[in-house]
Amino acid sequence: MLTLTYLKDNQELKTNDSNQDLELIIKKDVNHTVVSVKALAEIKLVDAKLDTDIKIKDNDLMFLNGYQSWTDTAEVDLSFKERNVTKLPKFLVNAFGFDRYGDPLIYNYDKNKLHGYDCFYIRGEAEYFSYSLNVNKAYLVYEINKADKSLTLTSMCLNKKLASGEEFNLFDYLEFASIEEGINSLHQTYPHRECEKVFGYTSWYNYYQNINEEIILRDLEGLDSRFNLFQIDDGYETYVGDWKDIDPAKFPNGLADIVNKIHQKGYKAGIWLAPFVAETKSKLFSERKDLLKMVDGTPVSCGGNWSGFYALDMQNPDTLAYIKECLEYYIDLGFDFFKLDFLYAASLPLYEGLTRAEMAEKSYAFIKEVLKDKLVLGCGAIPFNSANKFEYLRIGPDVSLIFDDIWYMKHMHRERISTKVTLQNTIYRSIFNNHLFLNDPDVFLLRDDNIKLSAKQKEALLTINSLFGSVLMTSDNIGSYDDAKKDLLEKAFEMFYQSTDKSYKKDGNYILISYKLEGKVYNLKYNTLKGVME
Repeated sequence: MLTLTYLKDNQELKTNDSNQDLELIIKKDVNHTVVSVKALAEIKLVDAKLDTDIKIKDNDLMFLNGYQSWTDTAEVDLSFKERNVTKLPKFLVNAFGFDRYGDPLIYNYDKNKLHGYDCFYIRGEAEYFSYSLNVNKAYLVYEINKADKSLTLTSMCLNKKLASGEEFNLFDYLEFASIEEGINSLHQTYPHRECEKVFGYTSWYNYYQNINEEIILRDLEGLDSRFNLFQIDDGYETYVGDWKDIDPAKFPNGLADIVNKIHQKGYKAGIWLAPFVAETKSKLFSERKDLLKMVDGTPVSCGGNWSGFYALDMQNPDTLAYIKECLEYYIDLGFDFFKLDFLYAASLPLYEGLTRAEMAEKSYAFIKEVLKDKLVLGCGAIPFNSANKFEYLRIGPDVSLIFDDIWYMKHMHRERISTKVTLQNTIYRSIFNNHLFLNDPDVFLLRDDNIKLSAKQKEALLTINSLFGSVLMTSDNIGSYDDAKKDLLEKAFEMFYQSTDKSYKKDGNYILISYKLEGKVYNLKYNTLKGVME
């Protein structure tokens, strides 16, 4: 059954069929379903729900794709419990903005339900695969009711305003009776991306914001000819939002000379920015309130990083001009590669008459329009809106220096940093790799200092990233590696570029991995609880 909820004259109404306000149109052709609404009066959509006849069995595994880059994504069964950050003490949520990173503000969490976005499959006796073709209009939520083991589809069409005579697709999705057939179709919809794999360095996971010219140049010298990217991460700017203000204490000579030195070594020069937000300590936040997105006169918080940070108004032409000016500043400095972070901020607030999917679509397209032929790695972004816009996309949370981070963080938001979580994301989101974008699984780390991962955990991290990602990055000073670490890196380099026929299968707390290298088949058994190969 189809149920549409909408507003007319500020009154919330529900309907299962066409009426005097609207016409519901359903078109079904074999495995393709399109459900649209044609307004017969001015209305504003709230949501649409479509019941299916799909039933989940107790032993079935379901692929639940997380809301954004960092959201945990895996194959789970009906016993799985989704972490609901809104159940934490309110003072804690408000103090750190834990409800801002993912979907708690846009999806009503329920302990009796599970949900995923835009792509879904069931692995069991009877397989099922589905994905949305409507991601530029409204997110498709696949929602499982644990009680009756049913699957309901929800169109996240909240806030879409329709004039009389205007038509809008609520649902547009494909269904298949096998996972292989579904993945093949997904890859036809998103053909193979002709982009170079990245083997590079980023400054973040060793020094975090504590970088300076000396550290950057020292680590640059430690890299060899196998690398093709050197990326300067967060910490070079004075404050997030003030992108043209390079910290004079850390980089007294600016960045231009560093870019030249990167190019002299034959690498692409990369830079990190978070273009859609401003932290409270920035001049942008204090002096240009007109560029901030306001709701009832209050700026929209996007989380607790830095001094707290807030969304820019992505419908304000002056905001877009400012972002364009900042990005072009780094183009003029000679940067080739842009890692753009916290991109979920573009669609966290609602914009008049538009869905969140439409706002993300417009904002990401704007970024690519400005950067043209420069390479873009999206991070903290909505995956399907990133497809065909960004060459690369982070597909998991940040790697943590402790396997599952500090113990109490396990109870926080789904986008928390965690090596344990990001490794599973790397495997399960590999179905998107080389098609929607090239997957960035985040860094590998082999160093012994400033890290609490065991040697076996570090080796598993390197192996999985090499097999299932297309971006292989580190923050280590490679020049300090001993022979054993150099050997591990050389083997990973071979896997990264030459391995084929890669597959995986969940087996309890293990993931069984198979791949072929130089004609030989290798089988691995990854322990997801311990983070090691056994």
